[in-house]
Amino acid sequence: MSSTEDDQLAELKDWWQRNGKPLVTGGLLALVVVFGWQAWHKYQSNQAQGASVLYQQLLETTLTPDGKPDPGRVADLANKLNTDFAGSAYAQYGSLFVAKVAVDTGKLDDAARELKAITDKPANITLGEVARQRLAQVLAAQNKVDDALKLLDGDADKAFLASREELKGDLLVQLGRTDEAHAAYQKAKAALSDEAAVGGLQIKLDDLAKGDA
Repeated sequence: MSSTEDDQLAELKDWWQRNGKPLVTGGLLALVVVFGWQAWHKYQSNQAQGASVLYQQLLETTLTPDGKPDPGRVADLANKLNTDFAGSAYAQYGSLFVAKVAVDTGKLDDAARELKAITDKPANITLGEVARQRLAQVLAAQNKVDDALKLLDGDADKAFLASREELKGDLLVQLGRTDEAHAAYQKAKAALSDEAAVGGLQIKLDDLAKGDA
């Protein structure tokens, strides 16, 4: 081997010593990241699939043909969702079903507890608003109408403004505050298309108008 080749080999060895290890380390790190990311997505997919299966079972258990679900079975499935997938949308939708069964069986305190857990930390805007409005209805059924109204204070997402204002109107009618109820119904009507506003909401407005006559 010539001195030139020896020099090139020495330079190569020196370069490898200086740069080879970081390259290998970096390459291994990249592989770890890639496979770790794939494993995480697989885990997430398996988690979602598991939650979906449980949720489907809960649907079938709750929405029975005879309209009489087994409360114990509903609670068991919902508890499993909450245990295995705490804080997920699936778990919170499960809690909505538990609350529904609790209302159907006259257990309003249980229903309120399930719904409040969602409103305290909703998985998404839709779940938060649905739980909020249902909790307001439960509170009203417990003769806590003022508390229910407080729950509906503040701004609502545009998609839920009509239903929230209509519910506020219903609660205000319960309290005999018809002028405020009329204003709430009008806000609800304004948030809907003309076609959607025709129906139950218009009937409520007409009934208030008759009462004033």
